[in-house]
Amino acid sequence: MSFPTTWYSQTSLPRAARPELNTDETCDVCIIGAGIAGLTAALELSRRGKRVIILEAHQVAWGASGRNGGVVSPGWAEGSGAIRKKLGLEHAKALFQMSVEGVDIVRRNIAELALSGCDPSAGTIRVKRYDDSVGVKNHIDSMRRDFGYALNYLDTAQVRERAHTLRYFQGVEDPNALHFHPLNYCLGLACAIETMGGQIFELSKMLAWRGEGADKVVQTAHGTVRCQDLVFCAGGYGGPELQKLSRAYLPIATYVVLTEHLGDSIKNILDSGAAFSDDRRASDYYRIVEGDRLLWGGRITTRNEQNEQALAAMLKADMVAVYPQLASVKIELAWSGLMGYSTNKMPNLGWLEPGVWACTSFGGHGLNTGSIGGRVIAEAVCGETARHELFKPYLLDWNGGPLGRVAANAIYQSLKVMDFVQERLRG
Repeated sequence: MSFPTTWYSQTSLPRAARPELNTDETCDVCIIGAGIAGLTAALELSRRGKRVIILEAHQVAWGASGRNGGVVSPGWAEGSGAIRKKLGLEHAKALFQMSVEGVDIVRRNIAELALSGCDPSAGTIRVKRYDDSVGVKNHIDSMRRDFGYALNYLDTAQVRERAHTLRYFQGVEDPNALHFHPLNYCLGLACAIETMGGQIFELSKMLAWRGEGADKVVQTAHGTVRCQDLVFCAGGYGGPELQKLSRAYLPIATYVVLTEHLGDSIKNILDSGAAFSDDRRASDYYRIVEGDRLLWGGRITTRNEQNEQALAAMLKADMVAVYPQLASVKIELAWSGLMGYSTNKMPNLGWLEPGVWACTSFGGHGLNTGSIGGRVIAEAVCGETARHELFKPYLLDWNGGPLGRVAANAIYQSLKVMDFVQERLRG
């Protein structure tokens, strides 16, 4: 299967040709899925001396890990306030600190492994689409007081100095967050894993697995892998072969477009190197790439729209609603991707049965959380920590079955209406 046409694939490092599994192999740990969670888990396990094999149904970072918005920031898909309400402050603090650790994992891997082509840039700005200085300041105070995390307040004038639109009001700046080229990062991790002796097989979809004593045997079309531990890291493109795990999340589509080169007129849109987003339930998110192009993402649906012209028109309308000065700008690329999204908006991460682990469903916040998830599972496999237990309250919540997608889409549409009403009343 060919690699999807995205800005990332067009600007990626050379992709090594990796073999399909056509033999019977043995290893300590077999990982299903070569996205950021699977690759990070494999890297962490290899560093601990484990013999690792990754089975990837397509190619390294073929799915959401290689075609997302490229923003790495603390937090989970579920908000810290909702996590605190469900689990209490101390539990929520521990989870938040792990999400911060996920950002640090990415930053350190880029530096320590000397990963080329990642092009990390510092900073994110999250804006309000209605006037709410008190709410923004309260959020910043709460994050500092309760979670020990410092954020910067931007008033409306400061936001509009950076983003030239009247649609935005106050904002929250996070200088610790970053944005980068996620596909090149994943390709770099894959090479590092192989340098340490790990194996990656592409076009090698897991068809089934079975237990044989203490071992697990994974079956593909042309080979098998016998292992002591099995880790499921497949995301939105996983299927019934994941058994009960496949009933614990939904494949949710999101969309990204890329503008033509804007030249000096980019300064009429953005005068900041930060990645931007707003605080709606399904926000716009965007950043400058190549110095003068906008990479813009948004929308979520349970139906994966793949018509490029329709995608371009849909997101172009969103862009122009924020920046009317973009009305004549050409969209040169449009693409979609599926995320694994659980109904509780938290990952399926932890122990499923002896020697079988889940590390998936990171939703629209997977670059940092998939990274810390991979590390946490590696720690668990090696018996180092029990940090995976922190996720137990969220593990294997039912996705709603055949009606799950219908319900998810209905919820999203209702949230869009709530956002619209809130903006009109307070904007």
